[in-house]
Amino acid sequence: MNKTWRPYVSHKILSEFVPPVGQEHRHCDMKRGFARARKRDPQVAALLNRDNKPQRIGLLAQRGVYELHQNPDLLSQTDAVETVAERLELSQESVEVRERVRSILNNYHQNPILRGKNIIKLSRGDEGVPKPILMRQGNYQFNFFAAIDCIFVEPDGTVHVLDFKTGKSKFDKRQAYIYLLAVSYLYPQQKAIASFYNLDTGEGSDAITATPATLKAFEIELSLKAQQLQQELKRYRDNPANFSTIFPPNPGFSCSTCPFTSICNVSVLEVAA
Repeated sequence: MNKTWRPYVSHKILSEFVPPVGQEHRHCDMKRGFARARKRDPQVAALLNRDNKPQRIGLLAQRGVYELHQNPDLLSQTDAVETVAERLELSQESVEVRERVRSILNNYHQNPILRGKNIIKLSRGDEGVPKPILMRQGNYQFNFFAAIDCIFVEPDGTVHVLDFKTGKSKFDKRQAYIYLLAVSYLYPQQKAIASFYNLDTGEGSDAITATPATLKAFEIELSLKAQQLQQELKRYRDNPANFSTIFPPNPGFSCSTCPFTSICNVSVLEVAA
């Protein structure tokens, strides 16, 4: 059966338009152009498919937590970290990745915050694109993709969305609101809260709630960004030579964390090389 194509948006795409507060210096519209308009170019596709170290650590950490909760007895075993390390094939990873993930697994094994929780969803982190949520703004329909790490139910029935972080990743309250918007569609009859937990530091955020007005504002914002992205993609398809005009670059500090510097002709890092 053919699936109906719709405009789409996600928290990642929203961040590519409007960076989180405090991350404005890392913003570059051209990065969005590579990731969205030119994602099928062989060079771009190769870069998109390559995990950098922070991404690799985050992926393995998420899967490690998943593995620790697949067998309820595993969390009580003294060799649990070694067992999970073997399942993750950490010996095949670089020394830095291997040591960081082992540290995360040891931290989590000592303080398994999901132990005893009524978990209804726990992501491995490598499932790929999640099932879309159909949203409507008037006559405009679009798909909303929300990659949620974990959902569990509090004793009072409140749905709790938990997002895992690693490294120096900041808690982005906007991301929490977007998750709560997703939950309002998935579990419309239940109260919901969201929070963050850093697997490296063991620090967690306060519980975050959202009013219906806040959720509506984010729904409208996502609708606008879905439309804006499609307009950009059409302009690029109509005239690929205008790539840098449609997606203007912001060379400088943003290049230090950009995966496309090797193919970007305005990258500061590329010029320096």
